[in-house]
Amino acid sequence: MKILNSKQVANLEIENARILAVDDEERQLLSVQNLLLSKGLQVETALGGINGIKTLEQNSFDLVLLDLNMPEMDGHAVMDEMARLHIDTAVIVVSGESTFSAVSKALRRGAYDYIRKPYDPDELMNTVSNCLQQVMLEQAHQSMQTRLQKSEELHRYIVNSSPDVVFMLDKQGRFTFLNKKVETLLGYTRQELIGQNYEAIVESEDRDRASYIFTEQGNKREGAWSSELRLCVKKEEHSARHFELTFFPIERKIKQNGHESMQVVGTYGTARDITERKEAEEFINFQAYHDLLTRLPNRSLFKDRLNISLAQARRYDHKVAVMFLDLDRFKVVNDSLGHAMGDRLLQQVALRLESVIRKCDTLSRFGGDEFTLLLPNISCADDARTIAKKVISILKEPFHLGEHEAFVGVSVGISMFPEAGENVDQLIQNADVAMYHVKSRGKDGYQFFSDAMNVVDTNRLSLERDIRNALENNEFKVFYQLQVSAETNNVIGVEALVRWDHPTRGLVYPAEFLPLAEETRLITDISNWVFETACREVKTWIETDHPDIRLSVNFSPLQVEHPRFVERVLTTLRDAEFPANNLEIELTENVIMNDLQQMTKKLHLLAEHGIRIAIDDFGTGYSSLNYLHKLPIHTLKVDQSFVKDIETTHDDACIVDAIVSMAHGLKLNIIAEGVENQAQLDYLRSLGCQEIQGFFFGRAQPGYEVRNRLDRQRPILQSQAAS
Repeated sequence: MKILNSKQVANLEIENARILAVDDEERQLLSVQNLLLSKGLQVETALGGINGIKTLEQNSFDLVLLDLNMPEMDGHAVMDEMARLHIDTAVIVVSGESTFSAVSKALRRGAYDYIRKPYDPDELMNTVSNCLQQVMLEQAHQSMQTRLQKSEELHRYIVNSSPDVVFMLDKQGRFTFLNKKVETLLGYTRQELIGQNYEAIVESEDRDRASYIFTEQGNKREGAWSSELRLCVKKEEHSARHFELTFFPIERKIKQNGHESMQVVGTYGTARDITERKEAEEFINFQAYHDLLTRLPNRSLFKDRLNISLAQARRYDHKVAVMFLDLDRFKVVNDSLGHAMGDRLLQQVALRLESVIRKCDTLSRFGGDEFTLLLPNISCADDARTIAKKVISILKEPFHLGEHEAFVGVSVGISMFPEAGENVDQLIQNADVAMYHVKSRGKDGYQFFSDAMNVVDTNRLSLERDIRNALENNEFKVFYQLQVSAETNNVIGVEALVRWDHPTRGLVYPAEFLPLAEETRLITDISNWVFETACREVKTWIETDHPDIRLSVNFSPLQVEHPRFVERVLTTLRDAEFPANNLEIELTENVIMNDLQQMTKKLHLLAEHGIRIAIDDFGTGYSSLNYLHKLPIHTLKVDQSFVKDIETTHDDACIVDAIVSMAHGLKLNIIAEGVENQAQLDYLRSLGCQEIQGFFFGRAQPGYEVRNRLDRQRPILQSQAAS
């Protein structure tokens, strides 16, 4: 007859084990149930903690998979109730609650392990299998203990098959017995250790505590006692594993001077390997205070260290600097190359930043592409200024992401203690405010916080709130600037512009709110709304007697740089049933040249669908004109700054002459912006400028006024066509 060891017995019993899954989400319960059933395990479910306790009272289970965050009765309360009812069932926590306190609290209540939602199926199955094996081993161990009295041979079998090291010590703490598990876990043979003091295998740093535990606790003779110690591993130099040692005094009746008394003659003990559990606890602790992507401290640890630095600064009259760092072009890289490359970029940024700071400084990832830097114990603002310049300089160098080369800048806001704040939150908030001032000035620089920024920041927050409300309350309106034929004075196109019909301030012009909209990324929502609204409105003009009218639309850099820009434009046209041939997209030179390779692909795709491309504010941006040969450009728009003094300033006239002449040579359409008087119009006509745009033909108008203008000129166009 073949005799199975306890591990083999446990493996055979796992399939018969009964599992209860407790969660407040039916979908989660179904997912866990299907997974376990597919592995041949028996599983029942209970919706919520109260139903879980009722099910445990009515039936016996070997394992409970328990969620923490549940209404009415959470996971901690369930474990407390199980303890009160003496329901000794193993528990594995499967929860989205990952704070150190919650996980530590669950482990202290006796949970076998913790798995974070969303869980990995393989991880869950491995943990369940290990736990059930442990449960079955314990059940087998308990069963065999009952039979121990009947069979000495069975007793030795159980001891040697135990997952723990089982040992006996004499009164001096020397080994008198060890099971075979010591060879598996620590690499020592039993013969090597018999007769040696147990402290010989204790890690040197723990030996004083090991001596105290054995002598002081053992002499008290108050039952079993336990302690965690690190034991040396023979086969791995300078390596130790964590064990939980439990000691039981061995007492015998000793007859002395005619009197019998119980005396301790030795110690029986077990040593359980808890290395994996300790490592898990350390990882959970690390996870609670660090960013796992960059391995940097997170905002919680940053605030703790800042608190300590402030206390020391007050005591020794030192200064402290807090820097708020925001990457300037991270979103472009993340959207263009994908999140994996974005993560690699953040890791490289963290490494570079760590290379320019002191050991006593704390660099943390605050969230997204935001970092904070703590400079404790500095003498003056110049120390912070020096570090800020180093940070800006080192991040200007290109980042190599696989086959790609990426460039990012950084905007740095600095707050000094005690001038810019007395506590943690004030210093971080004011550094953030200073950083936004850098963003508003064009990014890629640093700025110290000053009290004057509070007023500006308050106005900024108020305006940002109003812009968000305007989007929700449909307060934005589309106005149209007429584009007129220089030869006939007839309207041939319109440029869609945004106006804000503020409930208390009346009509607000773009210069007052678009800069902040760009900074807060609300510009994308506004621009998308303008584009969609203009397409729907102008389409009605095209369908009713004005088939050739052209719609010009400006797009923000955030929209154009997005990898799905072309797809979104075409989708909007398709949804509005707007003819692509009637659309002209206006882009600035700087937007095009920011990533010429990608823009070339995007503009060619748009041109293939019949969409026209116009360069707005031509002459004010990029100095090289070589891109005009590479891109499908149809129109150049002469910036109004050149047109303004065209009749009085020789230099401006020369610039306009050159642009018009170049456009004719390249067979491009030319539109002059900012025409306000007859002299400007006559001069531009004499140069052969085809189209005019400006206040001379009226300010931007609502759609119904433009429609009336088009209807009035229609008979004139018909008579011209007839003649």
